[in-house]
Parts: sequence; C-alpha cells; structure tokens
Amino acid sequence: MQEQANAIVQTLKSRGLRVTPQRFAVYANLLSRTDHPTVEQILTELNQDCPVSSQATIYSSLQALREAGLVREVLLEEGVSRYDANVAPHHHFYCRQCKAIEDIAWDTFEYIQLKSLRPGLQGETYEVTVQGICDRCHEK
Repeated sequence: MQEQANAIVQTLKSRGLRVTPQRFAVYANLLSRTDHPTVEQILTELNQDCPVSSQATIYSSLQALREAGLVREVLLEEGVSRYDANVAPHHHFYCRQCKAIEDIAWDTFEYIQLKSLRPGLQGETYEVTVQGICDRCHEK
C-alpha cells in the first residue's frame, strides 16, 4: 500500500504537479477503477467515509491531471464527461442499455491510415467507439 502511495506521489511530481491530498485521492481513485467514472461518482466515492472534497475541487484536480497527461477525458454520452487513468492508446465499448464503458485493446482493429483522409484534413489521432449491448445486459 505504501509503495503504491509513493509511486503516485512520484508520478505526480514527475509531471510537475504539486501533490495535494485532493489530487492524490482523485488520481488514486482513478487508478483503482476501470469503469470510467463521472465527477459525481468520484466525489461520492471519495466522500463516502469522510466528506473531504467538493465537486469544484474534483473538477480542478481532474483538469490538472488531464493537462499533465495522467488522465484522459472520455466523451461517449452527450453532456457527460467520464475519466480514465489508462492513457495508453485504446478504444472503448459503450453499452447503450446500462451505460457501462469497457476498454478495448488498441490492436483489436486494423490501423487506420490517417493519411488517407481527404486532402486538407490532417488527422493526428483517433479512437474507435463501439456501441451496442454488453454481455451482462444481453443475458437479462
């Protein structure tokens, strides 16, 4: 546990971030999850045992972590921002029924040639989002 805490502190410092209790808590929370939580979900979980944070603090912590390249914002639903500590290239599966989001390995799909875009478009990056029904909802 202490090793993980030290690793988080070192990661934050290595990206030029001041280590605050809130940034530490938000980043540690995201590292322990794969469900791509919203700000509200992070806030609820962090304040579950002892209220220590506000929604504004969570937002500012996430913004700092995102700008440092430690967290990415995932926009799969209109008006809903979700967050992911997995910043390695990957795609997503979005269940339209239960709204669950699951990572899909980068090499699942053939590489998209960004140079194949029409003249005038300069693609820099891409991400595939597969929408459908997950196995948990399909079995219901």
